[in-house]
Amino acid sequence: MNTLEPRFEDMTRYIRVRSEPGARFVEFDFAIGCPDLFVELVLPQAAFTQFCQHNRVVVMDQAMAQAVDDDMVKWRFGEAGGRMPSRQD
Repeated sequence: MNTLEPRFEDMTRYIRVRSEPGARFVEFDFAIGCPDLFVELVLPQAAFTQFCQHNRVVVMDQAMAQAVDDDMVKWRFGEAGGRMPSRQD
């Protein structure tokens, strides 16, 4: 077993809240270990709070969220930071 790799239980868990403050349900992205590989989840406020405490989450800051967004654009459109120009025939 490679001792340099972290155990799953020790990997950082990230969240990025997508819903408006005070919404009945919290819409958020949840990632383990790698913030740009996430699932989208929805929970009631109380369950969200409990989920965050149980997982000891790190809330993505603006720079981290922007890096994730930029990477998504790159993979979707083939160019970092923006869409590829359309072809003019």
